[in-house]
Amino acid sequence: MTKLLPMNRRHFLQASAAGAMTTLASGLLVSPAAAETAITVGFIYVGPKDDYGYNQAHAEGAAVVKAMPGVTVVEEENVPETVDVQKTMESMINLDGATLLFPTSFGYFDPHMLAMAAKYPKIEFRHCGGLWTQGKHPMNTGSYFGYIHQGQFLNGITAGYASKTKKIGFVAAKPIPQVLQNINAFLLGARSVDPAITCQVIFTGEWSLAVKEAEATNALIDQGADVITCHVDSPKVVAETASGRGAYVCGYHANQSALAKDKYLTGAEWAWGNVYTNFVKAAQNGEKLGNFVRGGLKDGFVKMSPLGPAVSEQSRAKFDATLAEAMAGKLSVFKGPLKDNKGNTVIPEGKAYPEDAIDLESMAYLVEGVVGSTS
Repeated sequence: MTKLLPMNRRHFLQASAAGAMTTLASGLLVSPAAAETAITVGFIYVGPKDDYGYNQAHAEGAAVVKAMPGVTVVEEENVPETVDVQKTMESMINLDGATLLFPTSFGYFDPHMLAMAAKYPKIEFRHCGGLWTQGKHPMNTGSYFGYIHQGQFLNGITAGYASKTKKIGFVAAKPIPQVLQNINAFLLGARSVDPAITCQVIFTGEWSLAVKEAEATNALIDQGADVITCHVDSPKVVAETASGRGAYVCGYHANQSALAKDKYLTGAEWAWGNVYTNFVKAAQNGEKLGNFVRGGLKDGFVKMSPLGPAVSEQSRAKFDATLAEAMAGKLSVFKGPLKDNKGNTVIPEGKAYPEDAIDLESMAYLVEGVVGSTS
C-alpha cells in the first residue's frame, strides 16, 4: 500500500493538541511481533520527485521499497530545510504510524532530524550524507551515503577523451565536502587521460537555482569548457543547456541521457533501492540498523549510466578497465603526490586513501587544475 501525503499534512499538528497526538503516536507504533510483516516507512524530499536528479534518485529507491511485502510507504516532496520538515516527520509518525524515516536532504539533519529523534526515541531516523558521530548523536539516528566520487572519476575519464579544448566545467551548489570530492574526482579522472586538462567550477550557492545553473553552464562554455557535469539537486537545466550549446554532458544523481541525447557521455547515479531495502529488511526483522553506512560501486550504492554514442572505443576501454578496478575494490581516486589549487601538498607521495577513509568526508580543498575557489 502506498500513500502520497498532501502538501498541507505537515501543518496538521498545529491544529491538534500535543497530548492527544502523543497518545496517538504510542498507539500506532509497530510492535516487535508485527515488525516482520508490517512496517510503515517515510521518505521526505526537498524537491519534486521527478527532478531528474537528487530527489528522483531517492524516489526511485522508495519505489523499490514499495514493492516489498508488508511495507507501507508514505512520502512528501517539496519540504523545505526548515521547521517544516519537523512537522512532516511528526505527521508521518503520529498520523501514519511510521517507525522508520528517511529525511533525505542535507539540511534536514541538524537541527531538525536530531530534534525529532530526541522527542521520539523509539523511532528510527536515517539521513543521507550526515556525518553521524557516536557519543554525539542519538543512537536512533544514523547516516548513509555512497562513494559517488568514484562515479565522477569515471565521468572524468570520458570527459578527458571527449574534450577538444582541454577545458571541462563543473556547476556546483555549495562547497561542502561531498561536493568538493566530486569536483576533484571529476578532474582527476580527466587528468588520468590528459594531465593538461583543467576544470573550472562555478558555485551557485543553493541546491536548486535554475536560472543561476543555466547562467553558470553558459559561462563555463563561453570560457571554453566543452564537457560539463554538476552537483546540484536537479541536473536537468545543466544537461539541457550544455547539450543545447553543443557541449558534452556527464550526468549526476540519476540518468539524464534523455535530456542530452547524443551529447550524453555517461553519468554517476545512485542505487538507493539496494540501500533502502537493506535498512527496511533489518527493521522488519527487529535487527539493529547501522548508524554509519557507506558503500561504493562494488557495494551497489552507486552505478553508472550506460555509455553514450559519443564515447570512443579508447575511452570505453579505459572506462571499463577502471570500472572493473572499482568493482574489485582496488580503485583509489585520492592518492599522492597531490596538491591543492593553491600549491599546498594535501596528499604526500606514497599515500593513497582507501575509498572508505573517513578523512575524505572532511575534504575542504580543490585540487591542482581546478579553476575556482571554495570561498
